[in-house]
Amino acid sequence: MPRPYTEKRKRANQEWDAANLDRISIAIPKGQKEKIKEHAMQQGESVNAFIIRAIDETIERDREVN
Repeated sequence: MPRPYTEKRKRANQEWDAANLDRISIAIPKGQKEKIKEHAMQQGESVNAFIIRAIDETIERDREVN
């Protein structure tokens, strides 16, 4: 049985996130969010994992061209 998500755990997670993650907010055209979510799900990924993979692959491809 999973442990309850306490306020203490929530604060600890927020502290870890602040120390280890950068955040980016993006604006996308209406309807694009659902398209991204569906594609990520089809790939067995979260939206976050899919976006990170897409960015990493694009950066790598751009480096190969330049």
